[in-house]
Amino acid sequence: MIRTQTLLTENAMADEFVSAFAARRLPEKFFYWFPLSVRAWLALCSDGAYRNFVRSRSLIARSAGELRDLVPAGPINVLSLGSGQGDKDLILLEALRGRRARIGYSPVDTSQALLEMACQGALAAGLPAQGAKADFTREDHLAALGPEPQTEHRLVLLLGNTLGAFDPIGEALRLRGFLRPGDALLVDGEIYASQETLAGYDNPLNRRFAWAPLRAVGIHEGDGELRFEDEIDARLPGLYRLAKHFQAGRRAEALIGGERLLLEAGERLEMNHSYKYTTDAFLRILAEAGLVARWQGTSDDGRFLMVLAGVD
Repeated sequence: MIRTQTLLTENAMADEFVSAFAARRLPEKFFYWFPLSVRAWLALCSDGAYRNFVRSRSLIARSAGELRDLVPAGPINVLSLGSGQGDKDLILLEALRGRRARIGYSPVDTSQALLEMACQGALAAGLPAQGAKADFTREDHLAALGPEPQTEHRLVLLLGNTLGAFDPIGEALRLRGFLRPGDALLVDGEIYASQETLAGYDNPLNRRFAWAPLRAVGIHEGDGELRFEDEIDARLPGLYRLAKHFQAGRRAEALIGGERLLLEAGERLEMNHSYKYTTDAFLRILAEAGLVARWQGTSDDGRFLMVLAGVD
């Protein structure tokens, strides 16, 4: 039986979608909400075309034993923020299990379907799991995910460049406040490589994933154009933002729950973004948030950096 705590209901998600669309935005969470989006995401991860998934997963697989030895022995709860389907988490959980009498797993995601998959994977491996359907970027949800003062140490996971799906500077500060002494944070990020970075997103398989939430509400390629662009974030040297938007070429109508949402010709729908970094910028964001790096690893191609951090 899958056990979950619901902080973000499906009705609230629907209300947020309508409000966001009216504001001409489509935030990150909605790219994993619709069944079509989940299918497109799993397809994107399954054939190796999405290099960031491969980089993050391979780095976890290669470093799991080393990370296991860096996390203090004893009971621990692994809390995965933005867990997705949880397959990267499971590699680390299997490595951690060898040194512990008790280990718990708490995946957190806004997608009910992916959350169920993460829990099912852990349960099938004989590991206890309880998911939380929550948006960890919300202060109230993050507070609700916090532990009781006397509970065991936690290993908090934020994998797959998930930090970059939001504002990494602000999110790193929130995570610093979420961690206790003795807790650890495993976080990764994509190292920026100009046109190579853009090409990793502007390709047919990733376009299918990007189109999925639009198609789910009745907007298709004939209604307009999907555009990708990267830009410098002037707040910090070495910080880059890869954004995308839909430009309506004609009047387009979205339909959700019987409600009609219109885009006029020429209107722009801002979609989710992904931050990228130089190595120095990524490490500086963590350090300036008060997160102390205790280990770091790099993918084989040098394009993905993973850091195990804590607080003093």
